[in-house]
Amino acid sequence: MYTHVIFDLDGTLLNTIDDLADACNHVAKLHGWPTHTVEEYKYFVGNGMTKLAERFVPQDWRTPEGVRQVLGEFMPYYDAHKEDKTAPYPGVPEAVKAMKDGGVCVAVLSNKADQMAGPVVEHYYPGLFPVVQGALPDVPTKPDPTLLHRLMERIGAKAESTLFVGDSNVDIRTAKNGGLTSCGVLWGFRTREELEAEGADFVVSDPRALTELVLGRG
Repeated sequence: MYTHVIFDLDGTLLNTIDDLADACNHVAKLHGWPTHTVEEYKYFVGNGMTKLAERFVPQDWRTPEGVRQVLGEFMPYYDAHKEDKTAPYPGVPEAVKAMKDGGVCVAVLSNKADQMAGPVVEHYYPGLFPVVQGALPDVPTKPDPTLLHRLMERIGAKAESTLFVGDSNVDIRTAKNGGLTSCGVLWGFRTREELEAEGADFVVSDPRALTELVLGRG
């Protein structure tokens, strides 16, 4: 059994991809740029808002000034529409509750901006996550372990008894960089091939299997 489980947010706890894609494409349309499909955005996300902006804008806008302008247009629109289509993945809220009921401390580490991450988690998972850590200005995002280690200190987590759960190579690298066991989930944005190639310790296809893994019932 693991005493602590740290979850990624987008693609793990919440299916946010449609709202993210809509917000990016809104900005693209403002400028007359090409838009992208939801499937493309599944590979644009994962490294924070700055990287997302760099990936969907034209090459000549991938400058610090250009990205700042794009984020200035993206963030208010996304904040206003971030709950239009977003929803928890089926079975995941029940899995998280089962872990908590089993005595596990759960938390969230996301590359989503910190001021957005906490409220959106509380909206869809009310009362389940006492600590949510999002991206902060001037602090490296995942897979850098800086915020992971800060979070672990806040919740009293030890590496040997903590599981990191996510849907992408970024999450598996984050776990490795932090000295944690990693579990990839297949209901998110990426593939089993990507997770296994990155060296995930476990890969699960449904939330019940994750609960069994965490509580030691598998």
